[in-house]
Amino acid sequence: MLTPFRQDTNSLYLTGELNALGVTVAFKTIVGDNLEHLTGAARIAIARADIVVFSGGLGPTEDDLTREAAAAALGVGIRRDAEILTWMYKRFAARRMAMPENNARQADVLAGAEVLMNANGSAPGQYIDTVVGRHRKIVVLLPGPPKELKAMFEAECRGRLRATLPDRHLAKRTLRMALIPESQVDARTAPIYKRYPDVETTILAGSAEIQLHFLCAKPNEREARARVDELAEKVEQEMGEAVFSSQGESLEEVVLLMLGLRHMTLAAAESCTGGLLSERLTAVPGSSRYFLGGAVVYADRLKTTFADVPEELVRSEGPVSEAVARALAEGIRRRTGAAVGLGITGIAGPGPGAPGPDAEKPIGLVYVAASFAAAPGFAEAAKVVETRISGDRERIRWWASQHALELLRRSLLERV
Repeated sequence: MLTPFRQDTNSLYLTGELNALGVTVAFKTIVGDNLEHLTGAARIAIARADIVVFSGGLGPTEDDLTREAAAAALGVGIRRDAEILTWMYKRFAARRMAMPENNARQADVLAGAEVLMNANGSAPGQYIDTVVGRHRKIVVLLPGPPKELKAMFEAECRGRLRATLPDRHLAKRTLRMALIPESQVDARTAPIYKRYPDVETTILAGSAEIQLHFLCAKPNEREARARVDELAEKVEQEMGEAVFSSQGESLEEVVLLMLGLRHMTLAAAESCTGGLLSERLTAVPGSSRYFLGGAVVYADRLKTTFADVPEELVRSEGPVSEAVARALAEGIRRRTGAAVGLGITGIAGPGPGAPGPDAEKPIGLVYVAASFAAAPGFAEAAKVVETRISGDRERIRWWASQHALELLRRSLLERV
């Protein structure tokens, strides 16, 4: 987990499961295969938390040190369990394999621990409900492979914890906003959420959006839900149309829902994003009802061929221009018969724009456009947004797709 080759997914799963039991996860620690480091981390974890869950390090090799570290931190001994050892021998025999001698280490059990059988592997888990000093502590040792860990938690741990823990329920809400600075969101919402000390508020920034997460623990679910809903509604009132989702939905999900409510279809002509916008939309189940498709018009001649952008317009204004973005949106809308067309053009870098009018334009310059067909009560209309996006190619492309979706969302708010 300390190398770039593996991603920690176990802690995400365990956090969700513990939250469902009313447990707030306060700390996560990743430690290498070093007994001194592991023991130190275990001592700190046991001192500061009521429940400590270890994942991994229960295998047969010399670097599997979780049992030893947990025993040292708790100040208890380790015994070799004959029943586990017999079970392991039988398991290997059933596969017509001789059990390597070092596998016997997996039968080592901490004094006072309950053994958690592993239906998907050879490493048993352990569950310790004990007192350290004057405080009750629950320490759980689980195997590292996700398939083994999840099955063991569901079969062996969830019931034990539910029977042990006090009646406590967690309620969550997530508000999402696109293309707005984190500092601005905090400045406007902090006076509100600070009045709710019993609700944990977390602000996350990234991927061209801000997320506000609210978490509240109460003795019953109704009370917890009422508190997070009350806070979320006040924050939503403050931020207004900047909030695109109040239940955690993605921007593309919201846009498709809005199109559906208005019985409108969408098509896209993408240059610098290379189909990223279409990929995001088609990742949403049921998107085919409202997203017709479109074209990746990377080469200038394809802008003309697939989206009817006049050649002279590309030559005079440059492919990265307000006029071409508008023409892309209008052209793809008319070619596909969609109610709405989106056009995206920009310079994603790392090099400058193509020779001609775009040669001196800066990397990160992006134009997004939305074109609407005439409809009852609305005339044909188009909107174009110019933006400058910093960062590498991947960031520019993602933010460009986000700008296009947000432009469409805000434009749809006006068409009711």
